[in-house]
Amino acid sequence: MTLQRQVGFWIGGLAVLALALYVLRGILLPFVAGLALAYFLDPFVSRLERLRVPRIVGALAVIGTFVVVFIVLMLLIVPVLATQLTAFVARLPSYVVQLQALATEQNREWLQRVLGDRLPDVSRSVAELVTQSTGWIASFVQQSLWAGGATFIYLFGLAVITPVVAFYLLKDWTRMMDKVDSWLPLPHKETILGLMREMNIAMAGFVRGQATVCLVLMIYYGMALSGAGLNFGLLIGLGTGFLSFIPYVGSITGLMFAAGVAIVQFWPDWTMVFVILAIFGIGVFFESYVLYPNLVGESVGLHPVWLMFALFAFGALFGFAGLMLAVPLAASIGVLTRFAIRQYLASPLYTGVTRPEPLGGPARPER
Repeated sequence: MTLQRQVGFWIGGLAVLALALYVLRGILLPFVAGLALAYFLDPFVSRLERLRVPRIVGALAVIGTFVVVFIVLMLLIVPVLATQLTAFVARLPSYVVQLQALATEQNREWLQRVLGDRLPDVSRSVAELVTQSTGWIASFVQQSLWAGGATFIYLFGLAVITPVVAFYLLKDWTRMMDKVDSWLPLPHKETILGLMREMNIAMAGFVRGQATVCLVLMIYYGMALSGAGLNFGLLIGLGTGFLSFIPYVGSITGLMFAAGVAIVQFWPDWTMVFVILAIFGIGVFFESYVLYPNLVGESVGLHPVWLMFALFAFGALFGFAGLMLAVPLAASIGVLTRFAIRQYLASPLYTGVTRPEPLGGPARPER
């Protein structure tokens, strides 16, 4: 089989897979979540297997422990977060109005010179816009997201199916990997296995490493902001850590919300505002120079801009399941792209050399 036919075969197979995923996107979430959970927990099961624990027993123990811990955390944290989220959305318009009032009062002369007589109209328009947008957010949170029995049934199905899928994948993980290896075309098996190892390193380095970073930052920001007495400190702290899955996006977003709430809450005490800013300064330093280099490293090769594009693109195509698939697919595409670039740089398309020359230089014609 020629190289062109092999490339066409694999491109056709990928196109069929992408089409199938798009058609079935409505039911993908529990299975994608189960696959992600199995990928996260496989190292623990493999470690138990090395200790001579049967794999089915190890998988059952790890999944059971995860489910129990998850349920306990949800029972402890979700009610508090739901209360804080509802109160935060309800008070957000007043926070913005107070911030606007503080800004205009402190800089009224300067703003008056810039805006002239339009200052009251601009202030009123901003307040109305914020009130309408936060009212829409509150309506979405209270009605669209949680109302209706269909949502409850869907979440219940997700909670039941995901652990079952993860258990069966963990139980048969080694056998599945061996079966996939046996299907690889023999002439290119080592190259494909090398690429798959690169993909695994990229996915494991980012997904597992960045998830650990997010967990540590959620604990740090949640405890630090709550300990500082910031209103909605737990909500803002956990949200900051969660959004840190994209480097620095969580810190910047959390800083904006925390600084705004702190100014309104502690005004005119600037000491507490600087305490909140110091908490984020320490968090950014800890994330950049301790957590990220040691837990994620530089071998991942996922640029933040590429990661954000992948999240938006796959989220638009496949919904929430696409968001879960975005990072591993982005890492895989990155590995394949780097491989294609290496092949191109070594090919005649780049070098312009169709065959290697002798070591002594071009061959001389015989006399």
